[in-house]
Amino acid sequence: MKVRIHISLKPGVLDPQGRAVHHALESLGFGGVEDVRVGRLIELDVADETSDEALSQMCEKLLANTVIENYRIEKVAA
Repeated sequence: MKVRIHISLKPGVLDPQGRAVHHALESLGFGGVEDVRVGRLIELDVADETSDEALSQMCEKLLANTVIENYRIEKVAA
């Protein structure tokens, strides 16, 4: 089974990478962009019987820093 883990900074956490991208877009003439937040995407190929709890534990223990990041698990149809 394919799984995508979407990780993003929690609201209120400063995002210097997002600010840099926002500034670069403005410099290139894209003035309509209000804000930019940069996140990560992790793709996993796991056994079909992998539980939702196991996926959550992977995120909580290693893949996401839950103090400053949120994560969302997406199972991808084959």
